[in-house]
Amino acid sequence: MTPWIRRALSVVAVGLVTGLAGCQQNTVRPDSGGADATGQLGTVKRSSPADLYVELALGYLRERQYAEALKNAKKATLIDPHNANGFTILGVVYQQLGESGQAAKAFKSAIAADPRDPYALNAYGSFLCGAKEYAEADEMFGRAVSNPLYQTPWVAQTNAGICAYDAGDKAKAETYLRRALQARNDFAPALLRMAQISFEGGNTLSARAYLQRYEAAAEHTAESLWLGIQTERALGDKDQAASYALLLRSKFPDSEQVRLLNDSRAP
Repeated sequence: MTPWIRRALSVVAVGLVTGLAGCQQNTVRPDSGGADATGQLGTVKRSSPADLYVELALGYLRERQYAEALKNAKKATLIDPHNANGFTILGVVYQQLGESGQAAKAFKSAIAADPRDPYALNAYGSFLCGAKEYAEADEMFGRAVSNPLYQTPWVAQTNAGICAYDAGDKAKAETYLRRALQARNDFAPALLRMAQISFEGGNTLSARAYLQRYEAAAEHTAESLWLGIQTERALGDKDQAASYALLLRSKFPDSEQVRLLNDSRAP
């Protein structure tokens, strides 16, 4: 698996992270001429002829050209039916198309091809959480993070935190998110979710601090700006709340957050 594919899979397969903060997403990892020992420990994955089609599928997926993404993902699995990456991207494409049954089948095939592949485990965990199968999702994220060669463990830890939050366990969510930030302290999706948890827990100063760190790491989203407005209102900073409101209205005029802002008192 080439470095580009590894980086792309860590982004595309993030699943839950994209639901909060948009599609965004490096520790040392063995890489020698396309070799990758991240999956089944003690083995070395050689470059596969399927890699080209995985790259093409990822590119088309980013451009939301789903028909082409699906075609190339299918080619990857046909050319090399033992390549976990092909099945992982196939699962992600099917997930985007709303084909849950096909997505689940593809993710299971990826894990059958390589039971320790963290990208496949993270992607399947995200899929399971979206289906509200929280315990099973937590197991997948845990298996991904337990791989000592996983290059981006903070992605799976953040997804585990978001999934725990969705399951109603905020304490567990905070534990996972803090672990993610220990691994990478500028990971924007984890910072944003921690800001949200802090605000909901009444820790508005902490929420502001997390949002400030988020601002330094990523572009604002409608979600982050609305959270900023709420936080600054609670802290009594009308000027900062008004600044966030201006940005929200100008950058995301048709968003649900603008509707919420209009329904609330003006900052």
